[in-house]
Amino acid sequence: MHSTMSALAYTQPKVCLVTQKTPGANKPVNQRRGARKDATSSQSPDFNPKGNHRQHKQGSAATSAKGVKTKGHYKPRPKGKLAPKQKPRPQNPVIVLFNKPFDVLCQFTDEQGRQTLKDFIPIQDVYAAGRLDRDSEGLLLLTNDGQLQSRITEPKKKTNKTYWVQVEGIPSDEAIQALREGVTLKDGPTLPAKVERIAEPDVWPRNPPVRERKQIPTSWLALTICEGRNRQVRRMTAHVGYPTLRLIRYKIGQWSLDGIANGEYKVLPQS
Repeated sequence: MHSTMSALAYTQPKVCLVTQKTPGANKPVNQRRGARKDATSSQSPDFNPKGNHRQHKQGSAATSAKGVKTKGHYKPRPKGKLAPKQKPRPQNPVIVLFNKPFDVLCQFTDEQGRQTLKDFIPIQDVYAAGRLDRDSEGLLLLTNDGQLQSRITEPKKKTNKTYWVQVEGIPSDEAIQALREGVTLKDGPTLPAKVERIAEPDVWPRNPPVRERKQIPTSWLALTICEGRNRQVRRMTAHVGYPTLRLIRYKIGQWSLDGIANGEYKVLPQS
């Protein structure tokens, strides 16, 4: 009896523990709802609990302010602007000098069926170096040489362009001097222009003719500028009180209208 009681006194009953599975129990501590922020949360974003620093994958979509992404690798951003690539010169560079008539668009196609350069110039792969308004006449230079085209149209090159301008009225000395010094238009002041009074040039009749008023005489100016703003000459003469009635571009740089009839063109082969 005593031995039995002793055995019972020293035998410990087995306890079965029942655990209740809670949602998110298998998640990392820092992902459980209400979990205390890990001490490493205040560390750098490139830090992880294992003590290793995260490595940014090459080719990430994010780019830094000091680098640019190129095929998965980062290269230092170059200082300053990159020089534009120059177009290679064609094997047979040419220049086409065209005397553009009034009411002809300075392009080769038009959906509205208006007259374009295609109606006059059957040469392939040439493009206008600069533009001439539809209601203006005279010299238009076309070329297949992209480098030459850039030199003519680049504002920094300051290529001179001379216009014969028929204005309403007889400009005063003050108006001429204002054009020579430069006038302030809505888009800013113009550079000084070369302006001279000239006799009426021996040019082709315009179709339709200019509308002149019997009570107001007209006169002609030779005006040279090195800018190319939209309708600049017309705005300049209007600014000093003498609206332009007819505008003929006579010269671009070293090239002129001499020997080219209205509506005709001349091809100048280049070496």
